[in-house]
Amino acid sequence: SVSAAFWEHLRHLGLQDFPCGLGSWNKSRFDACTRPREGQPGLGADPAGQEEAMPLGDESPEALMELLSDWHSPWALPPDCSPQDQHLREMAVLAPELVHGSRIFQVLRSLRIVGKGVEEVDDGLLQLQQLEELILSANQISSITSANLPRTLKVLELCCNAVADLQDLCTQPPPELQHLGLGYNRLCGPLQDKYLTADFWPNLVSLDLSFNNFTDLLGLVSQLSSLQKLRILVLQGNPLVLIPTYRGFLVDSLPKLSILDDIHIGPDERHQFHGLARQPELIRSKARVVVSIGEIKGVPDPSARQPLEVGSEAPVITYSYCVMYKF
Repeated sequence: SVSAAFWEHLRHLGLQDFPCGLGSWNKSRFDACTRPREGQPGLGADPAGQEEAMPLGDESPEALMELLSDWHSPWALPPDCSPQDQHLREMAVLAPELVHGSRIFQVLRSLRIVGKGVEEVDDGLLQLQQLEELILSANQISSITSANLPRTLKVLELCCNAVADLQDLCTQPPPELQHLGLGYNRLCGPLQDKYLTADFWPNLVSLDLSFNNFTDLLGLVSQLSSLQKLRILVLQGNPLVLIPTYRGFLVDSLPKLSILDDIHIGPDERHQFHGLARQPELIRSKARVVVSIGEIKGVPDPSARQPLEVGSEAPVITYSYCVMYKF
């Protein structure tokens, strides 16, 4: 589940272990700073003053922070870690009480769990009351219950999973969601088209549906046209992009769109395709794919062989080749 992966991730960050958390390396500093303020963290104290009164064995905040940032340090995070991970580590040094136990639920705004074999999005996420970004790419999620998602979500990324049905996700979706990433899943049109409307996603700005199995261009566009705030749309990798008038029809049908398939829509292109949306008869349900075979390496070249003389009894060698394409 996502919750299990979340706690495992926190253990990996070591927020309660040196140089983070509260221990012999910094406990006296926090005791000295909190007593005069009745339990409030004294983060505004003068570092020089702290160093003068620092007992033996204590480390300054600067020294602890350097252990997190210096890539030679054994406590440094790997270069590909998320900014949120780095932020949590820094908080665990400067104000460890804020990321201790259940208090971390009030701090976390972004959660990134990628390639951890997650299958279930459970209700444990509801504890993250301030969560705005949830990235669950490259897992094994086939279904999501929207009731288990925090209502504060603005970004939901589910790329490279096994999602085939959006019904459960659209039962009670996060109302403020601005980006929905569903690329590289198992969605098929036209059954799923009806869930891609403003009734479910009134604030959606960015939508990624790439590399699924959407086939009905007219039906999909009729649903997407209700998304008045949509500016970025990715459909590449779906069968419907093989339709010759695909891009022009979409550009003219969705006048507020700014980027289609990672390509900016300029005024010239919009003028070029003006009026195409009013000609649905140009949309064909079939597409022709022309494949040209260039140079082939590793097979004998028939033209390089000497032709046999008439009446020759030399053996004849025949080669057969099979080229297969999978769509």
